[in-house]
Amino acid sequence: MQTSKQLANRFREVLLNGKWIANTNFQDQLEDVTIEQATTKVSTLNTIALLTFHIDYYIAGLNHFFEQGSLDIRDKFSFDMPPIENDRAWQDMKQRLFQNAETFAKHVEALPNERLDDVFVKEDYGKYARNIDAMIEHSYYHLGQISLIKKMVQLPSTI
Repeated sequence: MQTSKQLANRFREVLLNGKWIANTNFQDQLEDVTIEQATTKVSTLNTIALLTFHIDYYIAGLNHFFEQGSLDIRDKFSFDMPPIENDRAWQDMKQRLFQNAETFAKHVEALPNERLDDVFVKEDYGKYARNIDAMIEHSYYHLGQISLIKKMVQLPSTI
C-alpha cells in the first residue's frame, strides 16, 4: 500500500526534483524556457505556457480543497489562461506552479495513511489515493508534451 509520504514524494519527482521515471521534471524542463518559447504555437499543439497554466490550475484547485474544503475547479476552465504580457508574468507563472506543487505535496504528506482509502469529495471521484495518483499521472502526461514541444520550439527554423 502506498503511504501519504510516498505519494507526496512521487508528486515532487514529476514537478520539482525527480529524474527516475522521465529523467526530468517540470522544474528542469521549464527552467530555461523563454517567454517566446513558452508562447510559441506549434501546429495545433498547446503552448508550453498553456500546459504550465493547466497543470497549475488543478494543483491550485486541490490546494484550495485541502485548505478550504471545497473543490471548485472545473475541467472546462482548466485552459482559460489569461494573456502573458511580459517575461515577469511568465517567470511568476512558473514560480507559482513550483510553490503550489510543494504546497500540494505537503498536504498529501500530512494526510493520515488511512485517509487515502476515504472517498474524495464524492463517491464518483473515488478515493483520495486514486485522485493523488491521477494528479501524478496527469502531470507526467503533460510533462511529456512540454518536453517535446520544447524541443520543437528550440529547433533551428531551417529544419
